[in-house]
Amino acid sequence: MSSTERLPLAADVERALSEIGRVDLLVGIPSYNNARTIGHVVRAVMAGLAKYFPDHKAVIVNSDGGSKDGTQEVVREVALGDYRTILAAHPRHPIPRLTTPYYGVPGKGSALRLVFDIAVRLQARACAVVDADLRSITPEWMDLLLGPVLKEGFDFVAPLYRRHKYDGTITNSIVYPLTRALYGKRVRQPIGGDFGLSGQLAAHYVAQDVWHTDVARFGIDIWMTTMAITGGFRVCQAFLGAKIHDAKDPGVDLSGMLMQVVGSVFDLMEANFPIWAKVRGSDPVPTFGLEYEVGLEPIRVNVERMLGIFRLGAEELKDLWQRILSPTTAHRVQEIAGSPDADFRFPPEVWVSVIYDFALAFHRRVIHRDHLLQALVPLYLGRTASFVLETSESTAEDVEAVIEDLCRRFEERKPDLVAQWEASHVHA
Repeated sequence: MSSTERLPLAADVERALSEIGRVDLLVGIPSYNNARTIGHVVRAVMAGLAKYFPDHKAVIVNSDGGSKDGTQEVVREVALGDYRTILAAHPRHPIPRLTTPYYGVPGKGSALRLVFDIAVRLQARACAVVDADLRSITPEWMDLLLGPVLKEGFDFVAPLYRRHKYDGTITNSIVYPLTRALYGKRVRQPIGGDFGLSGQLAAHYVAQDVWHTDVARFGIDIWMTTMAITGGFRVCQAFLGAKIHDAKDPGVDLSGMLMQVVGSVFDLMEANFPIWAKVRGSDPVPTFGLEYEVGLEPIRVNVERMLGIFRLGAEELKDLWQRILSPTTAHRVQEIAGSPDADFRFPPEVWVSVIYDFALAFHRRVIHRDHLLQALVPLYLGRTASFVLETSESTAEDVEAVIEDLCRRFEERKPDLVAQWEASHVHA
């Protein structure tokens, strides 16, 4: 099926779409076995739409991955309760809820493809997507994600959350600094999960031929952010407070997520080199919403385990790292691995060299890409252990300053990356 063909939908969903006609606003909720939390999410969305957009026609679309726990039934049955307790005026339009399974590659990307496809068919002016396991969503999120699109003409609204200083380490150490340096926009949480977008951007996404690739399985968030920036769409971010959602299984290692996300970033570098090669420095993006401090759930970090994996990697992967890293960087990494725990530091300038060397090795296909991404995991854990040791007494503002310093180093070193990338094109 070509990327622009309509997705097949059940007859009852097709009928519902015909009856609805056109809408101003669409909110998508991708789900898979979220019966415990999705009721709260739907109620918050309904309350937000009714409160902030009472004169706009809206629809909620639950794109479900085959839940077996009654998720879809919860969506159909949930009731907001008495509107008068939260609203000054009753909304003019009822808010229909569609719940439909998605087809294709299992994953959030396929769920979102269906949401975007329906948004295009209903000619929605603005869309928002929120996760089904959110416990911290409030009605205000609708105003913050849809308002900048509807009222200010933005095309993409990235989320901005308050997070614990040791939450989101993949974002803080790799994804944010690297995408900021590459594409020149300071989107602080480029893989946030909840976002707003214009109808035009939804149509742009639907038209891309990526829905049968790994992007549809686990690279969708960074792909959407990158496509919005590289496509010349107007990008902003909105402060949503804390993001509290169902805890992920602690038995699941972060290495799988690291490989998926970084692999997606590296893939996007391949496709967008003509664009990012010209970008120098970075600019802030407009931020909506009042930023404030929030209570955060504590996060325990096992530094000893991370250091152990990093040092084991330095022994067992030494030859492989030498194929990927420049001689100077490979030597520095071995020196760092040999330092005692009390003095352990993985300096930011070495970390920038590591990430850029891995990106170049991925581009040059030095080794199989899965093996390359696996080889990054111990290095990431070493850098994260250093970050934790360095910031154990630091405030949130101090930590943000450390991340800002890392971002500047990525930007300063970028001309070297571009030169080496171009040189490898010449030799290819």
